[in-house]
Formats: sequence, C-alpha cells, structure tokens
Amino acid sequence: MKKTLSLVALLAAGTSQAAGFQINTQSSRSTGMANASVGWLNDSAAVYYNAANILGDAKLDVQVGDTGILPTLKFTPEGGATQGQKTTLSPPPHLFATYKVMDKLAVGLGIYTPFGARSRWVDDFVGRFRARESAMAVYNINPTVAYQVHERFRIGAGLDIGRGTLELKRALDFVESEGNVHLGGGAWGIGANVGVQGVVVPDLLSVGVHYRSPMKLTFKGDADFQDVPAEFQARLADTIVQGDVTLPQQISAGVAVTPLKNLTLAFDANWVDWSDFEQLAIEFPENPALNNPLPKRWKATWNFHLGGEYGVTDALKVRAGVLLDPSPSPQDTLTPDLPDADRFAVTGGLGYAFGALRADVGYQFVTLSDNDSVAPGVPGRYNGQAHVFSLTLGYSMK
Repeated sequence: MKKTLSLVALLAAGTSQAAGFQINTQSSRSTGMANASVGWLNDSAAVYYNAANILGDAKLDVQVGDTGILPTLKFTPEGGATQGQKTTLSPPPHLFATYKVMDKLAVGLGIYTPFGARSRWVDDFVGRFRARESAMAVYNINPTVAYQVHERFRIGAGLDIGRGTLELKRALDFVESEGNVHLGGGAWGIGANVGVQGVVVPDLLSVGVHYRSPMKLTFKGDADFQDVPAEFQARLADTIVQGDVTLPQQISAGVAVTPLKNLTLAFDANWVDWSDFEQLAIEFPENPALNNPLPKRWKATWNFHLGGEYGVTDALKVRAGVLLDPSPSPQDTLTPDLPDADRFAVTGGLGYAFGALRADVGYQFVTLSDNDSVAPGVPGRYNGQAHVFSLTLGYSMK
C-alpha cells in the first residue's frame, strides 16, 4: 500500500490557467491582451498587475468579474490507453477598487485568486492512487497605495493577505481492495508587492516593473480514511495533517507603445521562482510513520506576453494577444498529483463603455504541449488544452 501523501498532491492536480498552479487572468481587459499589462494598465486591476499604475485617469474606479477556466487534460501511460479528466469548471472571481485621495496619491484594494486549480480524474484513472479529485485556491486581499514622485515616475506598494484552502480525494491500494482518503485544510499567509512605472516618451512609450514577494502558508487540516480493511485500521485512523507551502516570488517587467492615439501595444516578461518546490510533503503529527516527502525539484521559469488594444470608437475596444508559459516541472518528477506542460495561448477580447459604466469580455485558448514523464511508477505523456472565459463589469468616475 502506498503511504506517501504528498503536499504537492494537495495543490490541485489539474490545469490552472498558467504554468504550475498560477492564475494571472485577473481582469477581462488584461485577459484579452494575453495579460501584457505591467507597463501601462491604468484601471483598478493594476492592484494586481503593477501597484504603481493605480494612479490612473479616474478619481474612482471599481470593477468586479469572474473567470471560467475549462481544462481538458489527458494522460497516456506507457503501453496503455489515454485517460482524461471529468469536465470541471474553475471560477476564480476578482474585485478591484481604487480612489485618488489627491492628484499624486491613490489607494486601492483587490480581492482575487492568484493561485489555484481543480481536477476530477475519471474513476478508473491509472493514477488514482496519487490523485482522484482535488481543489486548491489562494484568495488574496491586497490593500495598495501609490504616489506620483515625478510627472513621469510613479511608485506603488501593497500588502498581500492570503487565505489558502485545499481538498484532496485519492484511492488507497490494499491489493485485494481499494479504499479512499479525503484530506482538507486551510492556511493564512502574508506577503508584499511593490511596483514602479515610468513614462519614457509622453504619449508614446512607458515601462513598468513589479515585484511580488513569496508567501509561506502552513496548511492544517484533517485526513479521513474510508473503506479501510480491519487489519489496516489501527495504522490508518482518521488524524490531523499539516504542511508548509511557499508560493513563488515573481518579478514582472513590461513595456507599452502607443504608436497611434487609439492603439496600444504591450509586451511583458515575467520571472516566477518555482524553485522552492524542491520536496514538500504532508506531515502526520500523530502518525509520523506516514511521513514520506515526494521530490519535485521545480525550477524558476520565464513567461512572455504580447498583446494589443485598439479603440474602434471612443466606446468600443478590441483586443488580442499571444503568450508562452513554460512548465516548471522536470520530467523525472512529473506525476499525476500535479501534471503540467508548456503552454501557448492565443487571446482576444472586447470592451464597451456606457458612459461611466463599462463591460469587458476576454477569451484565451490554451494548448498544453506533449510532456513526457519518466517518473518512477507513472511514466507516460501529458497534454491537453483549456478554454478561459472572463467577464468584468466596471465603473469609473473622473
């Protein structure tokens, strides 16, 4: 019987919108532009993309929305038939508000989900002893402040207050029968972010840099063992569990060009430090014999975003973009508990303003390229795709 219950397995064995389990579609406007936003995005979603940019054009800006992530992930074991996941829709919401206290000072607040994913493998999945169903989310509360140091230079900073929740169901192999274990837990964490934005050439070229610190979460919860044969019940009694997770630090740099009054082109490069995922495991304080870390050895990665926005009229905006997001997982530690692959996406979106009100929609088609695992016990190939739909409603007061 496998006794390893990896904490990485708890981190949502499935396809989130970005590599690893990051979610960076925090506004429909940005989603339609492939998330190329650091150097220029000046509405209240800048709380997430670059704190310095909350000093936008509006006195007050508020927006609320939701993103639907619909993944299709497949696994083909060596010498076996392809298996996939049940249809699962993940709906991470977002809410942002900013207010200009004075011309040079603005405050803001964001509530959003920067990390998370959900998955439900088919019932007879070959990797069900690693993960059958899982869900993970980190909800971030992000108060922010920004100041105009110079007419061409802004700075901003914020506090990240994170609440993480997780749930995992997986099968247990007793040779002559199968049992199940259901684990759930929660955690709080604290981090920070800081950003700068500069106008190199007025009305033509701007640049931005944004840093978000790592955030440590110590999950605590319960393990519920089900359908356990009598001879194993003494060793697999319901118990408490805990484990540490460090969400990655990130540095984003962006440049935006406005060659025409109604056209903006933007490019972002983001460095995400996944290297903290060397080996992480759930711990059983009341039964240490079950502790057995699972190595991951994830690596830091760069991802790249190119997008554009064109104003057809003063009210109607159209958007498009492409992005490339490599996987942080090496092939020798790639397993069904947290499958991943290099991602390429094409994006599009529309925005329409009704006076002070506006509505934005965004869409991304994400392809997950073939990724061959050589991990012991579960070698095979992962691939798939995902559809990302986003709707945001906003209000601005000049």
